[in-house]
Order: sequence, then C-alpha cells, then structure tokens
Amino acid sequence: MLSVLAHRTYRHLFAAQVIALIGTGLMTVALGLLAFRIAGASAGTVLGTALAIKMVAYVFVAPVVGGLAGRLPRRTFLVAMDLTRAAVAIALPFIDLVWEVYVLIFVLQSASAAFTPTFQATIPDVLPEERDYTQALSLSRLAYDLESLLSPTLAAGLLTLVTFNWLFFGTVIGLFCSAALVVSVTIPKAPATRPCRGFYEDTTRGMRIYLATPRLRGLLALNLSVAAAGSMVFVNTVVLVKGRWAEQTATSRSHSPASAAALWRRRSCCHACSTGCPTEGSCSRRRECWLQR
Repeated sequence: MLSVLAHRTYRHLFAAQVIALIGTGLMTVALGLLAFRIAGASAGTVLGTALAIKMVAYVFVAPVVGGLAGRLPRRTFLVAMDLTRAAVAIALPFIDLVWEVYVLIFVLQSASAAFTPTFQATIPDVLPEERDYTQALSLSRLAYDLESLLSPTLAAGLLTLVTFNWLFFGTVIGLFCSAALVVSVTIPKAPATRPCRGFYEDTTRGMRIYLATPRLRGLLALNLSVAAAGSMVFVNTVVLVKGRWAEQTATSRSHSPASAAALWRRRSCCHACSTGCPTEGSCSRRRECWLQR
C-alpha cells in the first residue's frame, strides 16, 4: 500500500490531505468547547445544529463540486478551499453569537465538501494504473479513520498546555501547510477523452450508482447506525464533562479549609452583632456584619 508514496505528486497531495484532516479534527474539538463558552448548558443543541449543517453542506455541495471537478483548475481550486477554511478558523475564536457559529460552520464545511471530491478526482489522473489507484484509495480511507482517533488525542494533549482557542490557530497552520503542499506539485488536467455529460448527469451520477448497488446500500445503513451512536458522543461529551467538572470544582472549593474558615468568621461576626457585640460601636466590620445578618 505504501508503495504509491514513491510517486512525488501523490505523496505531496496525500500529505496535504493528512495535515488538513488533522487541522480540521483539532477544530472539531475546539468547536465543542466554543459552543460551551457561548451557550453554556445549551451547548449540545448548538453543536448538534452545527454538525447537522455540516451534513447538509456535504450532501448538497459535494455532489455538485464532484460533478464539476473535471472542469475546474484543480490546483487553484484546492488551494482556494484550504485558504477559505483557514479564514473561517481564524474568525471562530472571536465570535460570541450562536448564529455566527452556524454561518461560519456552513462556509467551512462547504469548503471541505468541495475539497474532498476534487482531491479524489485528481487521484486517477495522478496514478493511472489501477493497482496504484486502488492502493491510493485504501491509503486515503485509512487516513480518514486514523484521523478520528489521533486528532482528539492530539487535542487533549494540547489542551493541557494551552486554551482551546489555540486549537483554531493550529488548524490555520495545518491548512496553510496543506495549501503549500498542493502548490508544490503539478496536477494533471482531466483527460479530454471523457464523455461530455450534462450538469444533472454529472452531479447525480455517483449518488444513483451508489443507491443502485445493494452492497453499498447495506454499507449506508451500517454507517447510519454508527453515526447515530457517535452523534451522542460528539454532541454531549463537552456538556457532560464541563458541567461535571464545574460541579466538582464548586464542591471542592466549598469544602476547602479556607472556605470553612471564612464561613466560621462570618457566622461568628453575625452572631456577635445579633446578640450585642461589646465592641459594636468601634467595630470596623459593623456594616459588613449587619449586611450579612
């Protein structure tokens, strides 16, 4: 499988894909924490809506761009999508309204949905041999699967050192590196011998082939089942962890020696004032004690 990495163009494109995946994975973690900062206990609703917007963008944007991939200047388009995602990642830490999250997520995921089919459309032209093409697809699938494990682990390690806002800037760096790797290679143009089809045929052909294949329909059902369980983890983890952590922090503070001593002094002072403090006339804390009674 790794033998295809000997091809310089594919090696650079694959590295660009991996780095971009890691960057967007960091941003997914940071997005959950951003939702909690903005919406608090309603962060699950905000994050769930944002992920639904992501799916809508992929369902409607990806087929259109996939159908047009052969007609676009691919390298320029891939770099433009990386820079668009980087611009959104820069803006996300500075927003404080829920609707701004939704708008930026739609722009971000539309760019991602446009990047993926364009990238995949370049592989058969870069690697015309069927064996190499099959290995490249397997390697690309492996990168997607490993990213779902490595990105949260990397984000957790970084969060022990920095605040979550810095994860967005890590995403920006990754996307800039991805754009630079794409610029460093020459991507072949789509062969002119491909049949000329209409816009509707180009944009819906892949979906119709997918749904017409029984094994792929079964795979679709399996993916839906996995996504249904995974969505609960993605949406609710931040709310549960941050909420439980806040409760534990408040409890530990209330039981600390300093808190207990402060509470004892306050109660003693209030008791003295209520029963007639012998130094009431000269007590410097008379007003404070009276307010606390």
